[in-house]
Amino acid sequence: MFALVDCNNFYASCERVFNPSLRLRPVVVLSNNDGCIIARSEEAKALGIQMGMPEFKCRPLLKQHDVAVFSTNFALYGDMSTRVMMTLAALVPEIEVYSIDEAFLDMTSFARFDLTEYARLIRRTVRQHTGIPVCVGMASTKTLAKIANRLAKKNPHYQGVCVLRSHAEIQAALERTRVEDIWGIGRQWSKLLQARSIENAADLAAAPAAWVRKHLHIVGARIQAELNGKSCLPMELVRPAKQSICTSRSFGRSVTLQEELRQAVATFAGKCAVKLRKENSLASLMTVFITEAGHSNPEMGRCDLSAFH
Repeated sequence: MFALVDCNNFYASCERVFNPSLRLRPVVVLSNNDGCIIARSEEAKALGIQMGMPEFKCRPLLKQHDVAVFSTNFALYGDMSTRVMMTLAALVPEIEVYSIDEAFLDMTSFARFDLTEYARLIRRTVRQHTGIPVCVGMASTKTLAKIANRLAKKNPHYQGVCVLRSHAEIQAALERTRVEDIWGIGRQWSKLLQARSIENAADLAAAPAAWVRKHLHIVGARIQAELNGKSCLPMELVRPAKQSICTSRSFGRSVTLQEELRQAVATFAGKCAVKLRKENSLASLMTVFITEAGHSNPEMGRCDLSAFH
């Protein structure tokens, strides 16, 4: 059995840990240079504030509902993530840190435990030690654990914990999961699958294996096998080396001078180099993307610099 522990609205939850007065107030966190919304509390989501929405477009809504707006504080979020992962590591023998706010846990040695109760213990312990709310999904494969976690988060009936064990429970969960919400199925694959009337995870699990392998290749075949309860993705206890590194920023104002742009590119190149050295890696290719805003706000110009291993 695998468990996936996912922090709820992580950046917004981090801000609330240090300011309890925000507990019932809508909270959003903005991207670099306060351009777009990258995190929302449940209250902010209920107001119709969308992920990635430019701040200036919803500024009247934010003021109308007294939404607390924060600039990103990655040092804080990184520290809180470490606290959450250390708490989880004390509860299970093996943990795979999947992202800043997600971790897979190996539950194989917990067969004699009531897994639902132990998942609730995990939730309570993380909340008590860090102040961060989490949801827990458990199943026999990582992909099914992802689906269980999504159900735990989206459906109040589960109260933050969903354990998929019986065939009936798994089948019901697959039928309730849209194909585009399956871990590893991107936008293009979901369009291909929907064109073949494969609308949910149950449809994909039952699709002809030869067709899946032909059109979705080995990755799709593994996803299908995982949906059918065959584990193909083991725990990764040591994080693999990054294959690409990106430094990306939105400018705080319109940039019209070449010298300013040169300085920005040089600064981002330096930041990329710092990350590269931390990985003890070398770059074989470096690319620079400079784009205008995709909307009418002139403050939203953007420069991205990526290095590929």
